[in-house]
Amino acid sequence: MPAAPPPPPGAELRERDRTPVDGEDETVAELLERARHRIRTRALAAATERTYLSWIRKFAYFRLRRLRESIDCLPSDSVDAYLEYVALERDCSPATQRQALNAIVFLARHVYGEEQPLELKFVVGSGGRRRPPTVFSREEVKRLLSLLDDPWRLMAEIAYGTGMRQIEVLRLRVKDVDFARGVLYVHDGKGGKHRALTLPRKIERRLSEHLDEGEAVHQRRLAAGEGEVHLRTAYRRAHPGKAFEWAWQWVFPADRLCSHPRTKHVARYHIHEKSLQRRFRDAIRESRIPKHASFHALRHSFATHLLEQGTDIRTLQQLMGHADVSTTMIYLHVMKRPGAGAPSPLDFDGDD
Repeated sequence: MPAAPPPPPGAELRERDRTPVDGEDETVAELLERARHRIRTRALAAATERTYLSWIRKFAYFRLRRLRESIDCLPSDSVDAYLEYVALERDCSPATQRQALNAIVFLARHVYGEEQPLELKFVVGSGGRRRPPTVFSREEVKRLLSLLDDPWRLMAEIAYGTGMRQIEVLRLRVKDVDFARGVLYVHDGKGGKHRALTLPRKIERRLSEHLDEGEAVHQRRLAAGEGEVHLRTAYRRAHPGKAFEWAWQWVFPADRLCSHPRTKHVARYHIHEKSLQRRFRDAIRESRIPKHASFHALRHSFATHLLEQGTDIRTLQQLMGHADVSTTMIYLHVMKRPGAGAPSPLDFDGDD
């Protein structure tokens, strides 16, 4: 009988990764609860909380199963081993490696209380320059908008007409729309910033009609006892009546009530991001535009088209809400004529 072939390299380690350790779930749950408490104490975004907790959970199980060590402390060697595992065995990109490292650094500083920075031997690769964003042409934007119905079209027009981020469009409240001044206000945007943006005149009438219809629906919901909207917990506690006022309602509300992911308080939230992403993805497919893009590409298109029209980079930086002008300058690489309009050798005069 022929001898069994030797196991492939690393098979023993992978088998160890799949083998549970006694009491591991309780240990990891306790660590995650401590991390969650520190994240919420520092008022980090819900998306950041999900990302950090996911990486901390994976890191904890890696230490318990593969390294067979306690997670009561955080030695640098364990971090090096995990980052090497993420890079070599999981084949994650440098951006994903940096995401894992950021979560572990937060864990070290704010959960384990490490005052000195981690002394790591593993160096996360730079991954080259940032990839230029996907941008639609004006004709492609028109084609996409023609395939969308309201409220999806209104959301897309606001994103393209103002450069707002997807979540900023979804979080618009009625009080943030000022028709008299022609302004849309963004509150608590990325980095906690506030800014005012020009309301495109082309959509004023349709947006006004949308809000009129929404107010009528809100009155019916109030009569049915379903007129409460989600507010920050402390603000709702201090001003309990605000959650029922029309001014605080979402411009694009969800059809059903839902519980808050943290407080579990039941009220009305805005349309979910995935619903918007799914509808926009369908429009791209229907348009047959051969580009790998998401709803966020409308924001990139806004910035690029303004630059092509002669808007200066500093003004665009303010409109986009960028903290550093270097972030805004990425759009210089995707203008209609990059490289200051330098011609291609193929376009030189000569024989065809």
